[in-house]
Amino acid sequence: MADVEEPQYEEEVAEEEAEGEEGEDAEEEEEEEDEYAAIGGATDVKLFGKWSFDDVEVRDISLVDYIACTGDHAVFLPHTAGRYQKKRFRKASCPIVERLACCLMRKGRNSGKKLMACRIVQHTLEIIHLLTDQNPIQVVVDAIINSGPREDSTRVGGAGVVRRQAVDMSPFRRVNYALYLLATGAREASFRNLKTMAECLAEELINAARGSSNSYAIKKKDEIERVAKSNR
Repeated sequence: MADVEEPQYEEEVAEEEAEGEEGEDAEEEEEEEDEYAAIGGATDVKLFGKWSFDDVEVRDISLVDYIACTGDHAVFLPHTAGRYQKKRFRKASCPIVERLACCLMRKGRNSGKKLMACRIVQHTLEIIHLLTDQNPIQVVVDAIINSGPREDSTRVGGAGVVRRQAVDMSPFRRVNYALYLLATGAREASFRNLKTMAECLAEELINAARGSSNSYAIKKKDEIERVAKSNR
């Protein structure tokens, strides 16, 4: 009887081992699928690993081509090391958050300190999200749209007879001027003040996005447009 029972026992052990191997293979396949899913999700480009560019919308149709915040212009960091000054209009393709960071590197002592500027922008976006509970990139885009003057005045004439003439401002210059005004307002607000640069910039961007006259950029824009209107 012993001779008959032993093969049965060996067959059962072999079956159990086969089942165990199949179970392990299935678990390994599931783990691999999970890994691939995680890798696939990592392709979503988020600024500082947090803020998505997917739902950002440029509400002014004339500025869509000059505010680079969607598609190929979505970046993880506002530091692409691109050569945007080599050719005219090339800086229009520079990510808009990076352009804001570059505008903060002003007044001699700050020139070239891009890592510091990137850190200020990162803290600014965190503060904006805490205060507004919105996507901070959208707030930045709205602030730029609201802060760009649509009309300006230029000097016309020569030989001693000079007068000012109102002219329309191009969309590209509107974006450039808006960035300049936002950065200048934040810098002046934080100078000799307990508030940090990030806090002042966040406050300036939020007020500008709302169109509030508490914003330095909005006040300057209104003043420029008022002068231009009187020189038509």
